[in-house]
Amino acid sequence: MITAYHRPQTLDEALKLLAQPNILPLGGGTLLSHSQADSVQVVDLQALGLNTIKKNGNNLEIGATATLQQLLENEALPAALKSALKLEAPLNLRNAGTAAGTIVACDGRSTFVAMLLALDAKIEIRYSNLENRMLNIGDFLPLRPRGLITSITIPLNAKSPLSMSPARPPTNRLCALRWHNGPPVGRGWRSADTARRRCWPWTGPNPKGSKPPHATHSMKPTMNGLQRSIVWM
Repeated sequence: MITAYHRPQTLDEALKLLAQPNILPLGGGTLLSHSQADSVQVVDLQALGLNTIKKNGNNLEIGATATLQQLLENEALPAALKSALKLEAPLNLRNAGTAAGTIVACDGRSTFVAMLLALDAKIEIRYSNLENRMLNIGDFLPLRPRGLITSITIPLNAKSPLSMSPARPPTNRLCALRWHNGPPVGRGWRSADTARRRCWPWTGPNPKGSKPPHATHSMKPTMNGLQRSIVWM
């Protein structure tokens, strides 16, 4: 149950409020507006100017409170992510749901987050005006640490996706892409075990003539510059 509502006018004010216990950030409100078992206070982020989307060199910097529909309509967004956003939620929810809120609340069925994993997106988390941290999304998802997400950065120098699983309730989500001058890279969600919500990253080339990685039994995690071990969520 929401017991108090705050609408700070500065980022510093919001960070001070969020440092207190039982206070949560409020973006689009698509989940926090639902019934809560515990009493919480919310900090509305609308007045903080965190909804910008801008191209910076080969990267696209997405403000935490940019809505999914705002992102979908941005000309710089790769076509693969546009397709993922259309599968993520219907129009009404895309108009309300935010980029950061979708990441924080996601489970293994999120097409948007699966694509962010494939792109190895970076997340900026702020704790105070003097303290911030940049995390790869694959490092953020297992623990979802406290702090305020202020931006998400994705690279724009990847080619179109090689594969995305169908738009039906999935047992797996697999997204694959090819970097310029590099092998195919992919990461996928293993969502059949919804109680534990597994995220199973995969990377590397698909041998010629072999089945897609999600159709084989050889998706064994390895450790290298692009791949992490199985991420449990």
